[in-house]
Amino acid sequence: MLRRAGEARHKYGACVRFFSFHLMPYPDLPADYEGPAWVTVPNSLYDPAVGSKLYNRYLDELIYAEELGFDGVCINEHHQNAYGIMPSPNLMASILARQTSRVKIAVVGNALPLYDPPTRVAEEFAMIDNISNGRLIAGFVVGGGPEYYSFSINPAHARERFQEAHDIIMKAWTEDGPSEFIGRHYKLRFVNTWPKPVQQPHPEVWIPGAGSLETLEFVARQRYAYMGIPYFHIDVFERQFRLFREACEAEGYTYDPKQAGWLTPIYVAETDEQARREYEDHWWYFAKRLLPGIEISPPGYTSLRSVENILKGRGSFAMNLETWDQVVEGQYAIVGSPDTVYEQLERDIVRLGTGNLLGLFQLGSLPEDLTRRNLELFASEVMPRLAKRFPEGQAIIDAATTVA
Repeated sequence: MLRRAGEARHKYGACVRFFSFHLMPYPDLPADYEGPAWVTVPNSLYDPAVGSKLYNRYLDELIYAEELGFDGVCINEHHQNAYGIMPSPNLMASILARQTSRVKIAVVGNALPLYDPPTRVAEEFAMIDNISNGRLIAGFVVGGGPEYYSFSINPAHARERFQEAHDIIMKAWTEDGPSEFIGRHYKLRFVNTWPKPVQQPHPEVWIPGAGSLETLEFVARQRYAYMGIPYFHIDVFERQFRLFREACEAEGYTYDPKQAGWLTPIYVAETDEQARREYEDHWWYFAKRLLPGIEISPPGYTSLRSVENILKGRGSFAMNLETWDQVVEGQYAIVGSPDTVYEQLERDIVRLGTGNLLGLFQLGSLPEDLTRRNLELFASEVMPRLAKRFPEGQAIIDAATTVA
């Protein structure tokens, strides 16, 4: 029945696309460990026997999303941490490309300044696009602050390295080689990557952000898609997407809702009470055990103008929460019965004007049985209603909402 529900959803076009996003967290940090989950978390705490089961379980959950009718799946890149044990999302994407046949595969994304040379990203993404026959969504990120400690890269060069790496990848994908690229950080005598992507001139590009104005403006200028990073109060997302719409207007065009995506934890159970009972402990494991350290921002990593914008939302970061009422009030996670989850998501999609919903259906220490049931209930009871509510060609955001 669940398979039929997923297939039925694709009988009519939807203005909103639905993705299952997986962080691949480590759920077994010792109870007596009180340090950060990033950079310096001792790797002696990692149990390869646990990890072996986790990787295969998490891949199965992503593959299951296709069976349930999701439009796509999302994975991402982080290093030296328990928050997400996926230092190479391209390895995961290559497996998904072979073991699925329909869903988009969004790598959100490769941290470009960490690659030298960045032609490696162009090559690996092109391979994934070929294996999947054109289903890759290419995500590019500057990389989180902790990554610059993990890789001992000067954070003051982050933006310059990102820009040069981006330009090299686009050159490799869209121009015939051999050619040359000479920049400040990368000097390549022969840009001549094999293979090229199936999608022409290049795959859809997503870039996530946490409020950096430079990121918002770059995405708008390139006409890419901006993905709002979660764990903030809903008001922070409303401001971010308003700024992104304004950045698109400044570039001379009106943004398409498919250019924006909202990433949020989602948990569905039969009743509101059951949902909270099953989910709350796993949420707090995530917020109090896995988030600490993610906020590391090395000197020079962020410009002054962006720091001022990011600080407006810093006090509302999920790691600072103390009560479940705060989680509910700020919509840090959408948790409840199918009706409750549908109603909340419907309001938020209209409020934010985003055409991509990226759901975190596994979070923290949430076990396999609850994760799969969560995916099933969302796919059968919530997703078809949202797709019908937002048909293709219908405006998502209210006109009044676009005026600040």
